[in-house]
Amino acid sequence: MTLNSSQNKLTLNEFYELRTTTDEYLEFINGKVYLLPSPSTQHQHISSHLHFALFEYLQGKTYELFSSPFDIELHCSDIPENQVVIPDLSIICDKKGLTVNRYMGVPDFIIEILPPTNQAHDLITKLNLYMQYGVKEYWIVNPFENGILIYVLDDENRYKLKNILKGYDTAESIVLDGFSVNLVKVFK
Repeated sequence: MTLNSSQNKLTLNEFYELRTTTDEYLEFINGKVYLLPSPSTQHQHISSHLHFALFEYLQGKTYELFSSPFDIELHCSDIPENQVVIPDLSIICDKKGLTVNRYMGVPDFIIEILPPTNQAHDLITKLNLYMQYGVKEYWIVNPFENGILIYVLDDENRYKLKNILKGYDTAESIVLDGFSVNLVKVFK
């Protein structure tokens, strides 16, 4: 849900000022402020299963795993404007951008779990945003279909739909070599 109209675009500083006045989870994309819905019980179960699988996989590795709510300020030298998103799960290899309150940079791998409302935000808006900023791998988890869409950047920095998984399939990461998770465990 957008909080400001397309004619009333905010600056990043105005967004951060707005954030000091509310406890709501807000994202900032192209001057618009988006209110994130509270996660459902099913959403939390899926997030927990994926978080646990990723946590186990990342033991002894140099990656950092963050779960919502944690701000990612997308920052890329090629793009003049930073955006602020709150992915459900994000994996970061380059830790230089970690600050006390957020990460400034581009995660290598992001997972979003579709909410019951405004699915276009993750399926279109964030997909295009993550592609533009160079997130190497993007999983969109659909709890209503018990499925996962896996997008991977190609050589031209465009997302290619690598897999559509459902049911008893196993989701395998391209970025995290050797990481896989069975969908039965994710959606149980």
